[in-house]
Amino acid sequence: MVPESRASLRLAEASALAAVPGLVHGFEQRLGPNGWETREEGRGRVAAALEPQGRLFLLRQVHGASVRVAPWQGTPDGDAAVAGEPGLLLGIETADCLPVLLVDPVLRRVAAAHAGWRGSAAGVTAAAVRALVERGSRPEDLLAALGPAIGPCCYEVGEELRAAFGPQGASFFRPGPRGRPHLDVRAVNERQLLALGLRPERLVHVADCTHCQADRYHSYRRDGRGAGRMISFVGFAAV
Repeated sequence: MVPESRASLRLAEASALAAVPGLVHGFEQRLGPNGWETREEGRGRVAAALEPQGRLFLLRQVHGASVRVAPWQGTPDGDAAVAGEPGLLLGIETADCLPVLLVDPVLRRVAAAHAGWRGSAAGVTAAAVRALVERGSRPEDLLAALGPAIGPCCYEVGEELRAAFGPQGASFFRPGPRGRPHLDVRAVNERQLLALGLRPERLVHVADCTHCQADRYHSYRRDGRGAGRMISFVGFAAV
């Protein structure tokens, strides 16, 4: 049951994360057409809806692989974050990029990553996992939820992107109908998680394509500079 305080949010959830006692998480879906609220208004709405469970922490996402440790003041540069205390809710803003939520249900720690193609190539999701492991988490204990993002069905890219993923990244690309490659960002990040020791059965996907589903998701590729943003979030509720 969704708490009354979150009634202003339309969410997709990952069943494996929903089963963790005390965990608050969700992948936001759009409530209205692009432009119905400013980005700041959207942040304020989500923060207010989550306030009874904790404080929402957001980043100035720069498509890199740096990891911040909550709590912090303002919106520092970064594309991943970790938190180890109840009431610290990590938020990731997306409009085609992949949000990745990580949970250690044993030590009750969380991490979140913003994985566009640049961050994926730089290993942002791997960096988030390492930040948890450095704090005592075991990879085999971690749960990972990979949220809605632009899918390989729609993510046409230039040939020059192949070099960013190296010779081992050939499987991340598939031929597109217009003769240009299509990139599977979800597969890039899944490989990073498995390579660091996460168990395949503990990886779950909310595999909606943001570009395909205009009724549910904002998409920068589809809507351009006027596209809104969704906020995905994870953390343990304040005691």
